[in-house]
Amino acid sequence: MTASRAKQADTAKRRAELIRLRLAGVRFSDPKILALGYNSRGDASKDFVRALEQHREEEGIQVATYRQQENERLDALLEAVWPRATTPSPVFNRDGEHISNELDMRAVDTVLRLMDRRAKLNGLDMPVKAEVSGPGGGAVQVGPASIAELRQLIRTAGDPDPDGEDDGLEGQEQDEDADDDRDDT
Repeated sequence: MTASRAKQADTAKRRAELIRLRLAGVRFSDPKILALGYNSRGDASKDFVRALEQHREEEGIQVATYRQQENERLDALLEAVWPRATTPSPVFNRDGEHISNELDMRAVDTVLRLMDRRAKLNGLDMPVKAEVSGPGGGAVQVGPASIAELRQLIRTAGDPDPDGEDDGLEGQEQDEDADDDRDDT
């Protein structure tokens, strides 16, 4: 059963005030929140969650509307540029003689950018997965490493800091090596 419009308006007003107070850092058990008509701290907390869920649904509707408008704009732009990107046009030399028929590469580039924008807008691009593997494609062995071992890895892989700025590790290599020597005894 749906609530009357007056009750819906009261609930919306109460929830808006609840959210305002929570944003100000007021606890659920504070008398200001209980004065809104909640019987307990738990009731206020539950209603707060409901208010956030309702807000999320409203935002979802707004996002869907925005996405639809943007898709319609992209459709109009794509429709305008598509013929130039897909139909060869005559190319003339300086004397006005027809040399050949070619696609308008700027129009092709525009189509590709519009398609890329649509894919991003609608979440069509799959995220790229990257996997790091160890020797022979096996698992990467992770464990404690000395500064000297890390520096050797950097030398092997290539220095990510070719300008040689201070990385804060200077002087630690000898200390780390000394610690390694003590661990072996």
